[in-house]
Amino acid sequence: MLSEAMTALAAAGGTAVVQAAGTDAWSGVRQQVARWFGRGNPQREHAELERLDQTAGELEAARPAEMERMRIRQEAAWQGRIEVLLESLEDIERARVVDELRTLLAQPTSHRGVSAGQSGLAVGGSVHVQADHGSAAAVTMGNVTLGNPSQPGPHQD
Repeated sequence: MLSEAMTALAAAGGTAVVQAAGTDAWSGVRQQVARWFGRGNPQREHAELERLDQTAGELEAARPAEMERMRIRQEAAWQGRIEVLLESLEDIERARVVDELRTLLAQPTSHRGVSAGQSGLAVGGSVHVQADHGSAAAVTMGNVTLGNPSQPGPHQD
């Protein structure tokens, strides 16, 4: 039986996998999670990569009405997989593996939890929009539109 802290860590791991799927961060998260599960065994790591790809595919294929249910299902599935791995280890090895998982989850991924629809732009930080050399720049945010800069004067040609 896992402690509450380890169960919470497993839940955070499941959530991290699902949140990363379909984002720019997916490739890195996918590799790290597969390596963590693989524990140095290339065949196990490959199997985990396939499971991760299946998760991403199911999330991508989900209809909008099913999306929340699918996310919850996938988070629970990955939490369960993490819990099973942790429960299978002896105490000393479990402590080491828990530390590895904490490190993996603490790594900054600027895109974690940030997503955009088709033709969208998602930013997990600051964005700077600038027009130079006669170009135009614009940003649309909901009902707010920032647009065309003033025309260049004769000294800016």
